[in-house]
Amino acid sequence: MSAVKNYLSLIKFSHTVFALPFALIGFFIGLFYYPEGVEIVIPFQNIKFEKEFFNSMQITIEWEDILPKLLYVLLCMVFARSAAMAFNRYLDRSFDTQNPRTAIREIPAGIISANSALLFTIIMSALFIITTFFINTLCFALSPVALLVVLGYSFTKRFTPLCHLVLGLGLSLAPIGAYLAVTGKFEVLPILFSFTVLFWVSGFDIIYALQDEEFDKKYKLKSIPAWLGKSKALRVSEVLHVLSALCIIAAGWYGSFGTSYWIGVCLFIGLLIYQHLLVKPDDLSKVNMAFFTTNGIASVVFAVFVITDILL
Repeated sequence: MSAVKNYLSLIKFSHTVFALPFALIGFFIGLFYYPEGVEIVIPFQNIKFEKEFFNSMQITIEWEDILPKLLYVLLCMVFARSAAMAFNRYLDRSFDTQNPRTAIREIPAGIISANSALLFTIIMSALFIITTFFINTLCFALSPVALLVVLGYSFTKRFTPLCHLVLGLGLSLAPIGAYLAVTGKFEVLPILFSFTVLFWVSGFDIIYALQDEEFDKKYKLKSIPAWLGKSKALRVSEVLHVLSALCIIAAGWYGSFGTSYWIGVCLFIGLLIYQHLLVKPDDLSKVNMAFFTTNGIASVVFAVFVITDILL
C-alpha cells in the first residue's frame, strides 16, 4: 500500500479533479446533445428516462452501451494524466533537487527511483493507447497525438514561457476526447469547452508558477512570471481567465442550455474572480488555496450543474 501511495503522490492524483469533470461534460454532451426534434430514451429495467423535444425522432441508448464507454473514458483520463505527471517528475528531477519547494518530491527524496518513474510512464502510456483501441478507430488513431501533447509539455519550460498554454492544451483534450469517444466525430460545442479548459488551466498555472519566479530565472527556465515578473504575469492570468469565461458563455449560448447551466457559469466565473483576489504580487501565501482548492471546486461544481442541465 505504501508503494501505491507513493505513486499516487508522484502523479498528484488529487489534481485529476481539474480535467475529469470536463471530460464527464464532454461524455454527457456526446450522449444527449442532439438537434431539436429528437427524443432520447434510456431503458433501465422497466424505467424509461426521456428527454423530449418534438418527438419526431427517437434514439434509444442502452445502459450496457454507456457504462463501458464511460469506464474507458475514465481509464484514459487516469492513464494519460499519470503518464504525463510521472514523465514531468522524471524529466525535472535535477531541477526539483535544487528547488527547496520541490526537493521533497518522490524522485529527489529517493522514495521512487528515476528509472521506476520512467517505466511507470511507459506502462501508463501503453495502457492509454490500448484503452483507446476499445473505444473507436478515431480515438485510437489520435492517441499518439494526445500523448505527444501531454508528454511534450514537460520539455517546454526549457525553451518557451508559453509552457502554461501547452499544459492547458493537454488538459483541454479532456472534453473533446470524451465527446469523440461517444460520437466519433468533432463538433463545435465540445471544442468550446476545450477552449474553456485551455484558457482556465493556463491562467491558474501562471498563478502557481509565481512561487518559482526567482528559481526559474536562476536556472534559465522559462515561465510567464520569470519573463514578465509577478505583477504582469497576474495580468496575463486575468486575461486568460476572461477568455475562459467568454468561452464558457459562448458554449452556453451555442448549446442553448437552461437555467442550471447558467447558475454553474456564474459560480465558475465567481471562483475565477475569487482566486485572483487571493493572490497578490507581494503576497503568495494563498497560492495553493487559489490553485487547488478554488479551481478544484470550480471544476466539480460547474460539471454538476452542466450535467444536471443536460439530464433534466
